[in-house]
Amino acid sequence: SQSEQQILSSQLECVQSIKDGVLEEAKCTESDRVTLLPHQGSRAETQTQSSLKLLQVETETLYSKGDSEDLYVTNILYEREVTKREVTGGEVTELVWKLCLAHSASYETADLFMTLVFELRHLSLEALRALWQRSSFKCRDNWQPLIDALPSCATEACVVLMKDLIASGEVEEDKVEYFFWSFAFIPNPTSGMIESLAPLLKSARASQSCFLGVTALVHRFCSAHSSCDGVPAVQSVMRTLGKFLGGNCTGQDSEHLSKMQLVLKAIGNAGLAAASLAPALSSCASLKSHPVAIRLAAVQAFRRVPCSARVSDLLPQVS
Repeated sequence: SQSEQQILSSQLECVQSIKDGVLEEAKCTESDRVTLLPHQGSRAETQTQSSLKLLQVETETLYSKGDSEDLYVTNILYEREVTKREVTGGEVTELVWKLCLAHSASYETADLFMTLVFELRHLSLEALRALWQRSSFKCRDNWQPLIDALPSCATEACVVLMKDLIASGEVEEDKVEYFFWSFAFIPNPTSGMIESLAPLLKSARASQSCFLGVTALVHRFCSAHSSCDGVPAVQSVMRTLGKFLGGNCTGQDSEHLSKMQLVLKAIGNAGLAAASLAPALSSCASLKSHPVAIRLAAVQAFRRVPCSARVSDLLPQVS
């Protein structure tokens, strides 16, 4: 059949001349043959010849030291020039409007969005709240630039505003999940962030992403602060998780056991701060009357607990 016949045939041949490790000359011939009507033998053929020849070799490259004065070694993380001027809420509001009017797939939109993220970092909590009142509108396709930019802001003021929006139900459920997952990526969390988020764990509607996002934030905070277990905000989170456990993770029904597994996973997520719950975790893991899934989750919750807290009388004797 025609589909089985080769319609295009190409060939490339090059001859290179190298002397003392330097390419002196290269000559190439490329032939392309196209079969137009296979049954009638009709075809078209082209041939292209190219030649490159070395003309001159510079023995030394001269440069001025002044050319390298502005160069410095850095990592490949994205950098942005620090804004020295004072950013106002009105300017950021205007920026949100520009985003709404810009074409969604343009370079201009990407640049405006990055500018929005960096300028949000200069606003106080009061300024952010005022900005939300002015800029909570939706653009075309129901896009809300401010909602998408807040998780990348990563300041305490932005986290508190996100918490306010979650608690008040002003954002859609998928955006709430987006907020919670973003907490795990905040590079320099503060105790104020943890303090503002801790009450969300007590809500009956607290989701899996709420527990895991908040405890991931606690873990990153504790990784940077050696005595984090003495910080009131961290203690508040761990007390809430401890109350869910009770003394030994005893549950009455499948729904309660499912929540217990989530809490145990969150405790394991919290890391260094979970040392105070080591006795309760040990009881959860050692009671043979508990379901295997609960006992296993309790053992796994020890994964980031410091070795100093895993003394012999607390280590679970699982069998």
